[in-house]
Parts: sequence; structure tokens; C-alpha cells
Amino acid sequence: MRNTKIEILGHTIAKGKGALVNLDIAKLHTRTKIQVPIIIERGKKDGPTLLITGGIHGNEINGIEIVRQLIAKKYNKPESGMVICIPVVNVFGFLNQARQFPDGRDLNRVFPGSPRGSLASRFAYHLIKEIVPLADYCIDYHTGGDSRFNVPQIRVGGEDPESLALAKVFNPPFIIQSARKEKSFRETLYKLQKKVLLFEGGKSIHIDKVVTQMGIAGALRIMQHLGMREFGQEIDNLVVKAYEPIILHNTLWLRAKYSGMFHPFVDLGKMVKKGEVLGSISGPFGYFERKIKAQHSGYVICINEAPIVTQGDAIFHISTD
Repeated sequence: MRNTKIEILGHTIAKGKGALVNLDIAKLHTRTKIQVPIIIERGKKDGPTLLITGGIHGNEINGIEIVRQLIAKKYNKPESGMVICIPVVNVFGFLNQARQFPDGRDLNRVFPGSPRGSLASRFAYHLIKEIVPLADYCIDYHTGGDSRFNVPQIRVGGEDPESLALAKVFNPPFIIQSARKEKSFRETLYKLQKKVLLFEGGKSIHIDKVVTQMGIAGALRIMQHLGMREFGQEIDNLVVKAYEPIILHNTLWLRAKYSGMFHPFVDLGKMVKKGEVLGSISGPFGYFERKIKAQHSGYVICINEAPIVTQGDAIFHISTD
């Protein structure tokens, strides 16, 4: 970070100071403004800038909770560098407890956006233009969609050794070296030469204490690693397990062959063997029940926790390597 004034959305951030600014680029059909609060804290010393985001999908509450706690506990106040927190990127979706923007688009599929595109695209454009250029690193918090509960994990690109090293510092149970999705926030930041860690943990419309603590501890480890602030005691107080992260490269969804009531038998994060019984699907009237068997060996990284599934629904996400 240069030893100069830093300006964000018209606000000057001096060393040792913080600010709450709003990204204000759209209105609802009622003409009501929707402002996205951005919390900025700058240390007294020069250092890197870390962008921490949650709620790109408005119903992924656990990510929002992680960023909220980082701010509430003042962990976002560095001694060196700057931390920019956006707890709820998709305020529109958060208001409606929905994944999408009001225009029906997935914000995480329209980056880098356009000043003349859809509402989601315009918002993505301003986020990339106004905020992202200031960042050197980013932690982007997500959860599984709908009832699908993701084991805590970090996703990074397979050709990026520095991001892999940072993922190991974050210290999740699993690191998945996955391809970046086209027009996603992660892909766009990578093209802008920013180092980004995508955290997945838990499921939508839900807050899990273990997932939350892992997400917080990971952010503190990253800040400490970057020389922004020491967090040894704070990490110890979180009582989170230290892992030797398991690195995965390929995964496949096992889908329901039948419709019915779903009963998973295995635990999230467990290694299963080909042919092992993972659960069952049964009819509500007592005369139908079918076992679900693993099609290959691997780690269970996501389980659908919906009590009722239909034929073709994704029910278990299992690594293949």
C-alpha cells in the first residue's frame, strides 16, 4: 500500500482511521435506494489490502455471519495495511432471502459486469471498478445452495501455487483445486491478478457455529500471515481444530435415482468406499425403500439435507481423486 491518501467512494481513509461508506448504484421499483455498506479499517503502518466479502448470494447467511463477527469483534482492524469488509454484497437477495438479484440473475455469473447491462451486471461493474482495484487479496465466503451442506473448504485454481499456499495457511479440512466458473467473482479477480480464496461451508438460510468459527479462524490466520496483525491468542480462543488440509482436484455429484424421503447415513467429510451404503430413499407409505450406494471411493464433501428429494436431485458430492 502506498504511503498516500486512499480514497474510496469519495471518502478519504487516513492511516489509523476507518470509515463506513455505501455503494449506492440502484433503486427498487418503489424508488427506494438500496445501499451496500462497506466497512473499511486502515492500519497505522503500510501493508497489503485484504477484501473480505460475504453474501454474493443473498441467502448464504453463514458467510455473512462470519464477516459480521470479524467486524463486531474488531478483528478487521489491522495494525498494517487495510481491511475492506462487505458483509452483504447482494443486499437485494438478502432482503428477500433469495440467491438471485431482483432481475433473476445470479450475481456470481455476471462479472465483471457492464455499466449498461442488467441490474446485477451494473452492480458487478461498480464493485469491480470502485472497490476491487484497491485490494491485493480477497476472502470470499459462500455456503452450499438450498439444503446442500458443504464441508468447510477453500477453492483455488490448480495453476496458482501462491493461492494454494494461502489456502493452506487458512487451514480448512479440505482444499479443492477447482476450475473457476466463467464470469464469476473469483475468475474476474484472478484475471485482475488478485489472490482470492473462496470459502465454502454450511448451507443457505442457516448458521452453523463450527463453520462460522472455521471461517473466522481462517481469516485471522491469513491476516497474521500477511503481517497485518498478530492473532495468536484470538485463534486459540476459537478452539478450532488444526488440520493437515486434504487437497482434492475432481469431484462428482451422486444424484437420486428415485423420488421420496431421503435418509443419509454417512457423515460429512468421511472417506467412503465404492459400493458403501450412503443412505436410502423411501416412499411415505412404508412399502418402498431403496439403498443408495457409492459409485466410487472418495471424500463426502457435501450432503443434501432436504428430507424429500425428487429423481435427479444432487444428494452426495464426492471426490474422485
